[in-house]
Amino acid sequence: MASETRGRRSKVDLLPANIRKRLDSGLRNGSIQQIDLLDEINALIKAAGLPEEQQLSRAGINRYATKMEAVGKSLREMREITQVWTAELGDKPTGEVTKLILEMARSQLFKALLNESETGEGADVGMIKDAMLAVQRLESAAMASHKREKEIRTAFAAEAANAAEKVAKTAGLTSDAVALLKREILGIA
Repeated sequence: MASETRGRRSKVDLLPANIRKRLDSGLRNGSIQQIDLLDEINALIKAAGLPEEQQLSRAGINRYATKMEAVGKSLREMREITQVWTAELGDKPTGEVTKLILEMARSQLFKALLNESETGEGADVGMIKDAMLAVQRLESAAMASHKREKEIRTAFAAEAANAAEKVAKTAGLTSDAVALLKREILGIA
């Protein structure tokens, strides 16, 4: 059956944006049964003045719902995996998190290209390109934030060292003891 429709867009793909949006919303929401949603969508198709051939069948809406659920499941799984790994890598250098995100993007690109070759549907290369650009910008912002945080910590450590040196000298500690205090506790030579 798949070979019969290869290269031909489905009826759902041919729906006007507002009707398809309502279909997608009804399927995501889940509060309405498919048969009721089918009746509503077909009524919208009729009201829009589209030909009767454009009306969806039970099998057609079920195929589309199954496809959308598979996509949704994949997105939910990816989101869960991302949460696990970012929690794991949260205190690691931003480069490690970026490597993970880039690997996920490569995986999605591979899946999209594989889907394109199997179904004849075009991969959304623009979306993938935008996602990669967003990753680049996020990494740049993360690196700038990391650099700024490091500068703040260094400045704070220097202030703490100066304050500790003053207190230690007033308490009668020797220069060697002050240097040891700065090196061992504050991490400053």
